[in-house]
Amino acid sequence: MSDRGILHIKGRILAGPEDVRDELWAVDGRVTYEPPAAGSGPEPVVVHGWALPGLVDAHCHVGLDAHGPVDDSTSEKQALADREAGTLLIRDAGSPSDTRWVDDREDLPRIIRAGRHIARTRRYIRNYAHEIEPGDLAAYIRREARRGDGWVKIVGDWIDRAEGDLSACWPRWAVEEAIEAAHAEGARMTAHCFAEDSLRDLVEAGIDCIEHATGLTEDTIPLFAERGVAIVPTLVNIATFPHLASGGEAKFPRWSDHMRRLHARRYDTVRSAHDAGIPVFVGTDAGGALPHGLVAKEVEELVKAGIPPLAALSATTWGAREWLGRPVLEEGAPADLVVYDSDPREDVRVLAGPRRVVLRGRIVQ
Repeated sequence: MSDRGILHIKGRILAGPEDVRDELWAVDGRVTYEPPAAGSGPEPVVVHGWALPGLVDAHCHVGLDAHGPVDDSTSEKQALADREAGTLLIRDAGSPSDTRWVDDREDLPRIIRAGRHIARTRRYIRNYAHEIEPGDLAAYIRREARRGDGWVKIVGDWIDRAEGDLSACWPRWAVEEAIEAAHAEGARMTAHCFAEDSLRDLVEAGIDCIEHATGLTEDTIPLFAERGVAIVPTLVNIATFPHLASGGEAKFPRWSDHMRRLHARRYDTVRSAHDAGIPVFVGTDAGGALPHGLVAKEVEELVKAGIPPLAALSATTWGAREWLGRPVLEEGAPADLVVYDSDPREDVRVLAGPRRVVLRGRIVQ
């Protein structure tokens, strides 16, 4: 990582979807569009290229792997893998690990935490979540809202072994109490949802976001759009559904068939949601079974689904940062940006090869 000096970024500064500038400076770790006075400091380091605000992964799990919580060394490697991919802002959508120490590291991405997952007893991945019953849900929501950074997350559906298929985890009254509790704590609430039958209750009860959202249908898409409920599709994770279905087919054939159908229509689902005006944001679900650093692949998947490239870019840059209440490349903002050799608006696959990653005004790659 370079020492913090003065950086001069020249080329095309994509400060917003329609705000393109020729140059910016990073001085004392902050963005400015005013050239520093001659002799006011060291000679600027010049970087040429197309600059975007630091990318956002809005569904990521630092401190978690396929088996549960990990040690700080592993968490550090996860955060560094995201940083090397240009992800400089993470919404950590559930982790049992305490990653507050990351906040003291100037070389690691910023994390917005949602506390620990909250799930129904024996209805989620072992060692991931608080596993509780409906009567305790609101109390746990309050607890995790206080541990998080303005978000809290529940597991909205999961396989019910008695039924042999995905089903909703919570009764409507518990969902209503939980969302009311989250909002009273000043937090937004999101939910893991693969299937169809949990969505209406969650949205009508006032939830703010749904993760995955593969169960959206022509009946619930208008409801999401009307209420402004965002989705984070995690298409790179949904790509694993056929493999999961094959592994569970002998024991749970209904579930396996359901997972294959959700996978088969995934692109149509996301495109229909976007076309209806539902806010769509980039998230990879890294940290469970998936490696970190997949943000470019997720953007590419959104485009493959039929979302226009500029909208897909916004879903990991300008729009995502606005949704999460974080600045972009505006005057005085932290100098967190990624520089590319060519224009990512022309081909989002450019995101896979950052030329320079700048975090808090320092070149870290």
